[in-house]
Amino acid sequence: MIPAVKSGKPAIEGGKPIREKNNFLVFGAPYIGGEEIEEVIKTLKSCWIGTGPKVFRFEEEIRNYLGAKYIVALNSCTAALHLSMIALNIGKGDEVITTPMTFCATANAIIHARAKPIFVDINRSTLNIDPNKIEEKITEKTKAIIPVHFAGRPCDLESLISIAEKNNLFLIEDAAHALGAEYNGRKIGNFGHVTCFSFYVNKNITTGEGGLVSTTNRDLADKIRILRLHGISKDAWKRFSDSGYKHYFVEDAGFKYNMTDIQASLGIHQLSRIEEWHKRRVEIWKEYDNSFQDLPLQLPLPEEPNTKHSRHLYTIILKTEELTKSRDFILQALEKEGIGVGVHYTALHLHPFYRKLGYKKGDFPNAEYIGERTISLPLYPKLTDEDVKDVISAVTKVLNYYKK
Repeated sequence: MIPAVKSGKPAIEGGKPIREKNNFLVFGAPYIGGEEIEEVIKTLKSCWIGTGPKVFRFEEEIRNYLGAKYIVALNSCTAALHLSMIALNIGKGDEVITTPMTFCATANAIIHARAKPIFVDINRSTLNIDPNKIEEKITEKTKAIIPVHFAGRPCDLESLISIAEKNNLFLIEDAAHALGAEYNGRKIGNFGHVTCFSFYVNKNITTGEGGLVSTTNRDLADKIRILRLHGISKDAWKRFSDSGYKHYFVEDAGFKYNMTDIQASLGIHQLSRIEEWHKRRVEIWKEYDNSFQDLPLQLPLPEEPNTKHSRHLYTIILKTEELTKSRDFILQALEKEGIGVGVHYTALHLHPFYRKLGYKKGDFPNAEYIGERTISLPLYPKLTDEDVKDVISAVTKVLNYYKK
């Protein structure tokens, strides 16, 4: 790799950018290969583009990959979270404990189920929910815990399972970042009552939009399968197959949350390369770690023993006390260098909607600390060595210039 730029005037101050506007490096881009394209074309030509045999195949291949018992494919991880709570009879008057350091979909799904999100602060190092702070928030209204495997780092599941069992609570894992992650030698997707995954465009594999639930409970899987498509019979997609017409029956007031065969056509071939792509993510991660050692920032923690991090997000935490500029200014400076970046996340309780529920600044200091300092850098297998060098150059140049 060509040595990275270490100094110079940032583009935001009038200097020459690392990458020009016509060569902007986007924060996240999927790797779509010829096999995915050909599979989508085959699906279109088959004229079966809704939920059908490709979705069933994708479910089976994911089930085998995870070593899971039951899989139900859906149109998003948000749908997976929502249907999990509906299927578990969580609703009005109930409380669900979760983290404020997550995308809004986690807490929004609780609202959609007509329950109330109860936030618990995070561990400042792992960025995951702090198990030591959970039990003080449990009341007679608490029905479930939704931990988030932040950035693909497995939560302390041993502690979470113990708390859930002790208090007779459901454990619903938000594994939107964590496909392929492992805890104690087993893949995430085999621990809680339900695990919810995402296949959004920037995830480790994509179906454009999409998600799924994994569970060990057959009755729960069947209920979610029925709820995902208007509440009609779980094998309703077969009613137009060559095995002959079958009447369907409405068994519940369900939703329109099904995955399509077009989406599954992408996922089938994406899944086959997930381990190869993970190796590339690890390579890029190591390049970043090695290059940022002397900068005013906190690197992501190494993996805990006997776990596997999915390496979905590479998040640095700026040591703003050592900089002359704020995190938000640094974000703009990196964008001016031609490098796309992200923020994961501004703590949820600080957003206007959740303030209406009575939350305020100061409630969760660790989440607030991270939310004011975090920057996510590009991390995906499509990145070339030159792209990685440019990210390193931009971060190094900007932080060195604004270092006190």
